[in-house]
Amino acid sequence: DPPPTIWNDERSSCDRCDLRLSCNCSYDGFTRVPVVTDRALTLDLSFNNITMVTVDDLTGHRQLRALSLHGNRLAVIHLSAFDSLWSLEELDLSDNQLTALNHKWFSKLGALQKLNLLNNPYSCLGSPPVFQGLARLRTLAFGGPALEELKIGDLSGVTQLEELTVHANNLTRYESGALADIWPLGRVTLSLHNPFLTNVPLASDVLSDVSYPETPLILEDLHLIGKETVQPLYASARRRVRYITLRNVFVSDEAIVNFLVVFNGVPLTCFSVDSVTLTGEGRWTPANWTYHKSFDEFFIRNIVVLDVFHFVSFLNLGFLLQYPRKVSLINGKAYVMPCQTSGLLKNLQYLDLSDNLLTDMTLKETLCGGHSPLTDLRVLNISGNALKSLSMVRWLVVKLSKLTHLDLSRNGYSSMPLSCSWPHTLRYLNISRAKLTAITPCLPTTLEVLDLSNNDLKNFYLVLPALRELYLSGNKFLSLPSGELFPNLQTLKIQSNTLNMFNRSDLQLYRRLQNLQAGQNKFVCSCDFVPFLQSVIKGHGDVYLTDEEESYVCDSPLYLQGEPVGQVRLSVVECHRVLFVSVSCGVALFVAILVCILLWRLHAFWYLKMTWAWLKAKRSSRRHRGRGDSEALLSFDAFVSYSERDASWVENFLVPELEEPRPRPLTLCLHKRDFLPGQWIVDNIMSAMERSRRTVFVLSENFVQSDWCRYELDFSHFWLFDGHAGRDAAILILLEPLSKDDIPKRFYKLRKLMGSTTYLEWPQEEERTGEFWRSLRNALRGEEDDD
Repeated sequence: DPPPTIWNDERSSCDRCDLRLSCNCSYDGFTRVPVVTDRALTLDLSFNNITMVTVDDLTGHRQLRALSLHGNRLAVIHLSAFDSLWSLEELDLSDNQLTALNHKWFSKLGALQKLNLLNNPYSCLGSPPVFQGLARLRTLAFGGPALEELKIGDLSGVTQLEELTVHANNLTRYESGALADIWPLGRVTLSLHNPFLTNVPLASDVLSDVSYPETPLILEDLHLIGKETVQPLYASARRRVRYITLRNVFVSDEAIVNFLVVFNGVPLTCFSVDSVTLTGEGRWTPANWTYHKSFDEFFIRNIVVLDVFHFVSFLNLGFLLQYPRKVSLINGKAYVMPCQTSGLLKNLQYLDLSDNLLTDMTLKETLCGGHSPLTDLRVLNISGNALKSLSMVRWLVVKLSKLTHLDLSRNGYSSMPLSCSWPHTLRYLNISRAKLTAITPCLPTTLEVLDLSNNDLKNFYLVLPALRELYLSGNKFLSLPSGELFPNLQTLKIQSNTLNMFNRSDLQLYRRLQNLQAGQNKFVCSCDFVPFLQSVIKGHGDVYLTDEEESYVCDSPLYLQGEPVGQVRLSVVECHRVLFVSVSCGVALFVAILVCILLWRLHAFWYLKMTWAWLKAKRSSRRHRGRGDSEALLSFDAFVSYSERDASWVENFLVPELEEPRPRPLTLCLHKRDFLPGQWIVDNIMSAMERSRRTVFVLSENFVQSDWCRYELDFSHFWLFDGHAGRDAAILILLEPLSKDDIPKRFYKLRKLMGSTTYLEWPQEEERTGEFWRSLRNALRGEEDDD
């Protein structure tokens, strides 16, 4: 039978995990939960195409602390899919296709603290209660466009929350008290678009259950136009709620007036509006008879005013503006706040006009030309406008005698005056994200926090004795500014500059520095910098690097480019080059000496010397032959090699005996009489050997010990026994008993010849001399001895 078909259900893997075991597998197109290391602490699977979670997908992840499946197409979750996640603290299942919730998913998640179930197509929370057993749950978000019903008991098991978010824009059925059992309740966010418009009792019941005096209430996605749409807020007013935020709302001036009427006499402390569209005709009556002395903060951000020409003046709200101490108007496209309006803010201590359209001239109007009535102002934020003159700002704020914080960031300042006067109370100054190229003494010496990040600064030479925090990231510093300028500095951030390196002595100049962030620079990973920075990363020292270790990356040398400094390992060759060269030379010299000794013991030098000498002499001999000197060849019967100490024997016995006139006298070549004076000794020896039929070695102790004879014998040995002359060309005469062991070992052919060839010994008895001479003559003539 053919084998059964096996469906390919292999899971993909994801290895994008950092050193903190946080795995980011989002936007990877996974259709199933991928295989990830079971040591992962955080797993982000958001924005994939996962449709189900099986029982085995997350098995083994007992250490997992956070899991995000946000933004998938998740429709099916096995009842035991999360059972192994005993340590899970955060679970995000939002923006999926879950049509129903099951309590068994969460039954083993006893450590869960944050749960997000927003924007899934379930119409109710289901039964039995899905959150039963989640005693540690502190943040809960549920609901979506399909949620229609909330009943008493749906949140059973949830006893206290720090944050509750409910999206119920289409809620049609609500049992009063369904959300009332959660206490304490930290912050509540509600989306009740349709109930506010069509079902005021339902919206009022919901608000009544979650409104507490100290619980911030955030209402989203509202359309507040007339009086009726504001009525549900009476439930919150009756509960004396103190913090209300309207987010993503469309509101009219009439609705605002009715809002003030609803909260008349209520100790409302903070009123915030975020992402609001304002419409109407700018009519604020009859709000002027309401009482709101408790108002402390107005926060308005991202406001769009329709028919803006109807809202040219807020003087009619003067009764309201006199109370708050904090006012924020952020990204409202405001280009001026008239001086008359500024005068209404009698108690103002905090003013935020960031991300608007203020210019130097309109700011002058806002602050009443340097005579601002905002005498209690402590914090002024005018960042993100169209300001260009630092001198103008300085002149406008110098009389704000209580000003401690000034934010001028994200403006068009390109230069700084040489000198300036500031309020003596100023402690915090932010001029980041401008176009400054140089620092001048214009900066006040009273500063404790200075932010000059993201400018074009290259150096800093100003003494600021009180400074505790300095932010210089995103500039062009090549080195750390001298710590002697900042005797009290505790925090320095100088990331994303062009720093090459810094060392321990640089940091020691900062006497009180504790936190340093210097990553994302152009570090030269030298032998001094790398070990120093690695020790700082490990916490050895008084200064701590509080940014990511991975942000410290080598820029050079080229072969280390992109390597984290903490993982670089430099070799001894790179870091101790002089020592390495010295040791290497010493070792090389030692090895050379050992090699020389070995070569000397093996007589390699002798062979080299003889080879070179022979080659030189050979070339000389060929030149003579080339000139036709062949008649000079074989001029002697024998070349005699002997020691000078044996010269008497040669001259008194050998020469007379062999060269005396006889029928056949022999001609001998002796170095004393036949070598050409002024010619190189080797050439003489070579010439003598070439012109002689035989070579006679007169061997004795004197011969072996004589330096001259040994040299002559060296060369003769090399010539005679390397194949250029026959075996019978050498005749050995022993003047005294001499064994082959007395011959130097490098004359191995001569020693072999003595062991295999008969040699002549000079007889000690006189009667045997005749036989000796007869044998020698026969040997020289190449004849056999008859005896």
